[in-house]
Amino acid sequence: MTSTDTQRSLEDARLAVEELRTQIRYHEYRYYVLDAPELGDEQFDALVRELKALEEQFPELITPDSPTQRVSGEPSPAFGVVEHREPMLSLGNVFSGDELRTWYARVARLLERDDFALVCEPKIDGLAMSVIYRDGAFVVGAT
Repeated sequence: MTSTDTQRSLEDARLAVEELRTQIRYHEYRYYVLDAPELGDEQFDALVRELKALEEQFPELITPDSPTQRVSGEPSPAFGVVEHREPMLSLGNVFSGDELRTWYARVARLLERDDFALVCEPKIDGLAMSVIYRDGAFVVGAT
């Protein structure tokens, strides 16, 4: 491969990354702010996976404002800000047993132990949230 081919590949990747970021931001806005998604979760996740793969292949294209560098899109301004008592961690997706085992190994490494309990549930509506009840009454829900 010549340096011209490499440059062309990088430029093609740069254009693809920008297009994917534009699409992802558009669909996040439709989902999180307008509550009117145009894509299903699987289609949206495919866009994000494609962007992640390009950024892994071309790390020089990663920018702080990339959708891969944050947890989710912007919430509707109708909702107030809530500070979580405990951080909501590990909200990534897995699509196979191998990906789940890789994720588990990473968490075990971070915790420096492998004797911890997990709760894994299928993603129903694409929303991860923390809900607080006091004396059986709903107090707050936060994403």
